[in-house]
Amino acid sequence: MRFIPSRVHGVLDYLIGLLLIAAPWLFGFAGGGIAMWLPIVLGAGVILYSLFTDYELAVVRIIPLPMHLMLDAAGGALLAVSPWLFGFADQVWAPHLIFGLLDVGAAAMTQTQPGTRRVSSTIST
Repeated sequence: MRFIPSRVHGVLDYLIGLLLIAAPWLFGFAGGGIAMWLPIVLGAGVILYSLFTDYELAVVRIIPLPMHLMLDAAGGALLAVSPWLFGFADQVWAPHLIFGLLDVGAAAMTQTQPGTRRVSSTIST
């Protein structure tokens, strides 16, 4: 069931990207290593490919929205399992799991066709 409009997903992309970049400092795991760098890199990646996605909040519409959603789901899945995959679950795991699952969920619930741009024209008679 895909009920999230692409415009809303776009807003979430930029917010979650920024939140992932800031997460190590916000949630107290900024000590270095993969636990810190993975959310930063994924957050920067989300912002970067969002700028080029074929939806309303992009700068250049190159990447098809279904491809963007696959990238979101793959990045979210990696983030969710990363504490156990990379062996830092004894230090921190909740932010990675929660944000990863949210990213996968948002990808699964977002409409795969971007909304149309409204073109207004005024005709004087």
